Amino acid sequence: MLSRLRSQQGFALIEMLAAIVIINIGLLGILLALQSGMITLRRSAESSTGSALADQQIERYRALAFASIFLDTTSLAATDSTYQSDAAYSASQVSQTCSPLTAACTPSQTVTGPDGRSYRVDTYIVWTTPTGGAPVKQVTVVLRKAGSTTVLVRVVSTAGTDF
Repeated sequence: MLSRLRSQQGFALIEMLAAIVIINIGLLGILLALQSGMITLRRSAESSTGSALADQQIERYRALAFASIFLDTTSLAATDSTYQSDAAYSASQVSQTCSPLTAACTPSQTVTGPDGRSYRVDTYIVWTTPTGGAPVKQVTVVLRKAGSTTVLVRVVSTAGTDF
């Protein structure tokens, strides 16, 4: 019986080390799942805030008379490469002098969202003619995180004289 006891010496230590390794792997998996969830929630919050800010900008144009929907000519000339490289950009934006300069006339502006973060709101207004219809002004609002070129939200709306 003594020889039998000697052959199992240190076995409890090996079992304990194996259990600790298994527990650590489980805890690591749980921590990675929590981190992934936090990242997903942050992206969702940014997207939700971006949608609200883009809708707010579109509503500004919906509240205006058709003849008042345009961008400021001087501000358009001063736009940067991020604004000009967007797919919605056209060299023939609907523009005229806007005095005093308001949020509805400004092609690119930085706003603070309800989450306290800064967002860049770019607005594009172009003439377009739907098939078999009269020309309309197409308003595109593109929202990005401030200092980034990644688009969070893109909203398009049209305005016509018959609307």
